[in-house]
Amino acid sequence: MTVATIPPNPGIRFRGDCSADSYIMILIVDDRPENIFSLRSILELHSFPVDTASSGEEALKKAIRTDYSLIILDVQMPDMDGFEVAEYLSGNNSTSDIPIIFLSAVNTEKKFITRGYSSGAIDYIVKPIDPDILLLKVKTFHRLYEQNRELNRVQQSLQSEIEFRKKAQAQIQEKAKELNGILASIPQVAFTATSAGQIDFVNEHWYAYANSFREFPKVHADDPPIEQAWQATLARNEPAEMELRIARTGTEDFRYHLLRVVPVTENGHTQKWVGTFTDIEEQKLAIRRKDEFLSIASHELKTPLTSIKAYVQLVNQLLPSENPAKEFMDRTMVQVNKLDTLINDLLDISKIENGKLRFDLQPTEFGGLLRATLEMLQQIHPGIAITQMGDCHAVINANAVRLEQVIINFISNAIKYAPSSKIEVITRIDDGDNLYFGVRDHGIGISPEDQENIFGKFYRVSDSARNVQGLGIGLYICAEILRRHHASFGVESKSGEGSLFYFSIPLYVPNPHQPPTALT
Repeated sequence: MTVATIPPNPGIRFRGDCSADSYIMILIVDDRPENIFSLRSILELHSFPVDTASSGEEALKKAIRTDYSLIILDVQMPDMDGFEVAEYLSGNNSTSDIPIIFLSAVNTEKKFITRGYSSGAIDYIVKPIDPDILLLKVKTFHRLYEQNRELNRVQQSLQSEIEFRKKAQAQIQEKAKELNGILASIPQVAFTATSAGQIDFVNEHWYAYANSFREFPKVHADDPPIEQAWQATLARNEPAEMELRIARTGTEDFRYHLLRVVPVTENGHTQKWVGTFTDIEEQKLAIRRKDEFLSIASHELKTPLTSIKAYVQLVNQLLPSENPAKEFMDRTMVQVNKLDTLINDLLDISKIENGKLRFDLQPTEFGGLLRATLEMLQQIHPGIAITQMGDCHAVINANAVRLEQVIINFISNAIKYAPSSKIEVITRIDDGDNLYFGVRDHGIGISPEDQENIFGKFYRVSDSARNVQGLGIGLYICAEILRRHHASFGVESKSGEGSLFYFSIPLYVPNPHQPPTALT
């Protein structure tokens, strides 16, 4: 028999092809071209993509490598009949879910229909065919196949997700076990908590300070409760640390501990929290002793230095202007003033550490304060060009003496580190409610590493330590003064391109319920 050759449909989709523009085909299997032509015409008229096979062998080859939503299979074919094709397809894992409709004009007896269903078909249609009935069945089976295919896809996706989550959970549990092992071996009091803040592990040291697995250690009455700080940390979802005093259970022997809490994140989400209590009582005691020493030493040095300063000034006044010794007395006075500044800085640090540095804030007109300070600095450093950019008459709530100390320090540092360049003083109002003040130089600049620590106590920029004198406490004192003024501050710099030190302080807002106060 001559078999008509039908060109392959361009919409055919091979197994494994999941492109969005591919189509699910209907396969017509019949050894008679005229039957294929009539069925194909009916289906394509109703927009069904169709593929064809003229034998059982060809149908099997195509079904194995191509996805079909339905196979319309003739029963009576040479070599391999439709029953054999259906039995093979239903027994193969890759083709078992393809629905099959038998068509037959000869095998119409009950036994053939029964065999058709038992071989894997879902319907058995006896010819002659009613086109409308055939189309209804094709549409139904095609839709059911698509729905079943989508369900299988969703099921596979869910199964993959379940397996992934199981694997991830196992990895998390393994990491948690390893982390707990590490925390159990360290000398600090340690704990872990869930992402919601529920404690789920504590090491053995925990029970020396707490009676319960779920309770934080007892803190000193003057220290903030751990629970409040813990809730605030969870809300911010950021690492935190705080110093507090805790006591062993059953005692009132409170010792300083540093509580550190950090989140353990994965894919940007917090999975767990890890916290430690580190005993810092000895460090705190050493700091207190050092502060006491600085305070005592500074006061003891202040008294003889005041006498030395007075005597130098007296001798300087008694010497005739033409006396060569007068030049040396002037130089001596410069060094005495430097020593006086260092002692005053040490006294300020002592007051800061002991909470005794007083800050009586009063409404202050910043423009007048700045002008007076610049005039004084210009007299001290007549060879330095200090340029003011912007003229600000804003009123701020400030301690004029202490804020002047910050301005002098910023400008004096600029002169130290950029003696041959001009100094720019910048003032302006930012966002209508903050006064901005900045000092820019064009000197050696500061590296990024030094910028992170520049406002730390006793910190000095390494590149300049050999050339510039000082203890590295001036900016630390400035930072404390600015914090008491509720000001933000910082530095912007590039090595070799100069630096900009700045602060931003809130403008003064009068309280309508209080009588006006005279400006300082």
